[in-house]
Amino acid sequence: MDIGRSVSRVGGKTQYPTFRQVSGDLRLAYTQFEELETFARFATRLDERTKRRIQHGRRVRRILRQDAASPLAAWEQIAVLLAAKEELLDDVPVDAVGTAEQRIREQVQERHADLCERIDTGRELDDEAWTALADTATAAVADLRDHQS
Repeated sequence: MDIGRSVSRVGGKTQYPTFRQVSGDLRLAYTQFEELETFARFATRLDERTKRRIQHGRRVRRILRQDAASPLAAWEQIAVLLAAKEELLDDVPVDAVGTAEQRIREQVQERHADLCERIDTGRELDDEAWTALADTATAAVADLRDHQS
């Protein structure tokens, strides 16, 4: 999938506002990651910043996978995409990202049913709502973080 071209300009306008808010930066970061990952295959030494960007991109790639037989609600996608955008998954080992996603979805549903409903009905979120989602995601993955990476 070419994330930069997967949605037409017209299609992007029909997206829920919350998707547009959370996906713009991720789309750019993912495109940069793909380029860096290709370059890294040939480079012998990478600086720490480049390594972190590649690791971030691998986590974004992981969360973009979705089982065709198990579609996620809009709020579930937004909660996890926000966690990726805010780099809340960057210290979670790649093999634990699936667990982190599940925890985020569970915690958001449990604590913010009102926000889930707002997202699923296409309404915008204010700064307070975005902060609440980010704080919930942070708490949900806190014990999965590998602070030694």
